[in-house]
Amino acid sequence: METRTIVIGAGPVGLFLAAELRLGGADVTVYDALPAPSGESRALGFTKRVAELFEQRGLLSRLGTFRWGQRGHFGGIGIDLDFLPEDHHGVLGLPQSRTEQMLTDRLAELGVELRRGHELVGLEQDAEGVEIVLDGPDGRHRERAAYLVGCDGAHSTVRALSGITTTGWESTRGMYMADVTGCAPRPRPTGEYVPDGNMVLSVGLGDGYHRVLMHDRSLPPHPDSAALTFEEIAATWQRLTGESIHDGSARWMAAFANGAALADTYRSGRVLLAGDAAHDTPPLAGWGVSTGLQDAANLGWKLAAVARGTAPESLLDTYHAERHPLGEQLMRNTHAATMLYLSGAEADPLRALMRELVTDEGAAGHLAGMVSGLGVRYDLGESGGGPLGLRLDPERELERPDGTRVRIAELLHAGRGLLVLADGADGAPDAGAADGWADRVDVVTGRWVKDDADGSLLVRPDGHIAWDARGEGDLGAALGRWFGPARG
Repeated sequence: METRTIVIGAGPVGLFLAAELRLGGADVTVYDALPAPSGESRALGFTKRVAELFEQRGLLSRLGTFRWGQRGHFGGIGIDLDFLPEDHHGVLGLPQSRTEQMLTDRLAELGVELRRGHELVGLEQDAEGVEIVLDGPDGRHRERAAYLVGCDGAHSTVRALSGITTTGWESTRGMYMADVTGCAPRPRPTGEYVPDGNMVLSVGLGDGYHRVLMHDRSLPPHPDSAALTFEEIAATWQRLTGESIHDGSARWMAAFANGAALADTYRSGRVLLAGDAAHDTPPLAGWGVSTGLQDAANLGWKLAAVARGTAPESLLDTYHAERHPLGEQLMRNTHAATMLYLSGAEADPLRALMRELVTDEGAAGHLAGMVSGLGVRYDLGESGGGPLGLRLDPERELERPDGTRVRIAELLHAGRGLLVLADGADGAPDAGAADGWADRVDVVTGRWVKDDADGSLLVRPDGHIAWDARGEGDLGAALGRWFGPARG
């Protein structure tokens, strides 16, 4: 029986997913239609939660030098992140191309084959697997796998060929984006409202480059990036800002639209979707790519376990159940933020109200939690206000019996489950409680360096808490639910 998994698409989401699959022990191959990386950087960073996910795998430091954001915002409404009890600052000024290169290097290190220049043209699935047809450098050929994941972007061929429908809204206006040099536009890092429902953004990238973004009601709702010229970019910028960038040039430019679409299901049999293939939204503060990378973190360990046969196929149903509501939230937030950014003076009272609301720590924390990803809580079925379904802060430290300290992030590098047995805590299970899952779950004993009241926890490979000793659930049931049957 075929056990291989194929990922279509070598953007950040597809690359990270493939790494997670391989870390979980799955046989995986990545195919991408482009013969080489595009070098484009639609996103210039990612949220705090994505930074945590990379840190949990020991990957964040591999990105080299980057900067943390200083401000937060929702649709241009500033949020003072410094008065929140937890750090929500994301990564800024990091070209997507660098993230892709880091992840490509990671795949090579893990021995994952990445095959470029292969375009998907056919797809059929049956009870045992998926058969695809690819046009490659050596002609048309067929491949078969147990599962197929589409990470192939907003115009996903996987989604179309598998018959997965979408719901969203049509484009009503276009937007231009470019990385320019030889000019110095005034910084507008969180965007700046321009009368009549338009917006401009400019942020320095280093090495003399600036990212400029223009939302303009007069731009066509179905733009053609291939026909876009720098003269159009410069003319639009001057019309909206009064600044001239005509003496500059662009190393990359693209035209987008404000339409959006959400897949009605993230799974159809043995075909799954992640990233823009599952949720296509306009470029806005890196929300789309950050949500996609969180999709990959949620799906990778689950699909690897099912493909290897250590967990039942029903585990894959939790992917849609947990991530699709976040896709719906992304759509709502994108729509709301776009209305704040791109409405005319009629929205000024709403903007004023939002500025008042974000001075309240609770309201600011809720908005920041959605934007940063730190507020995600998966519904794992337990009532009460415990930590179940929340992510465990990867910077939390344990002091082990020998006196050494270790961060949760370091304990998750292997991409396995983690059972923390807290010394002296009420309800701590026996040290051998997870022996039947020793091939999938690591056990560590220690004392929490802070918050001594925190007890024993079961943590999934994606860093979310699956069992809490102070809660209602049974540890054995939680281990079986998330990691499959115990081995004798």
